[in-house]
Amino acid sequence: MRLTSFIAALGLATAAFLPSPAHAGEGHDHGEAAPAAAGPALPRFAAASETFELVGVLNGKQITLYLDRAADNSPVTDAQIEIEIAGTKLKAEKHEDAYEVVLAAEPKPGVLPVTATVTAGTETDLLAGEFDLHEEVHADESAHAHGWQEYAGWAAGAIAALAVLIVVVRRVAANRQSRAGAPA
Repeated sequence: MRLTSFIAALGLATAAFLPSPAHAGEGHDHGEAAPAAAGPALPRFAAASETFELVGVLNGKQITLYLDRAADNSPVTDAQIEIEIAGTKLKAEKHEDAYEVVLAAEPKPGVLPVTATVTAGTETDLLAGEFDLHEEVHADESAHAHGWQEYAGWAAGAIAALAVLIVVVRRVAANRQSRAGAPA
């Protein structure tokens, strides 16, 4: 009788530690979860002055430049941009709402200084920033995060295995006692 009570209490304790899905009551649903980012963000730099704000996004050998006025964040579409990256000077070409520069080769990991000379009408400005490039980490090489649910699952499994072991040991001991005490 005591063993049955112990197993029932052990089952309740195990159920308390197992993760269970939470259900929101009516009117408390927050809708679908926001989608997670599918991949790593592209490297970028930002440079600003009192007149202009410049953001550059690196995708392989191509850098897309976005130039805005600092005062009202309106895009500047009629500028000349000369960009110097790690000692190499390039002239940006206008493409739709942005400017583009194509590098001779894809940059290697590290910190690359970026200097841009912007001329828009009578305004000229010098902007500076830097690309901080890191080596790609592949999904299969990334670190595995352990949540509390994983640890709780392992703990529940260990407790259940211990309970089974206790039951088996007690039954074996009871069988030995009954055989030892039986008449020959």
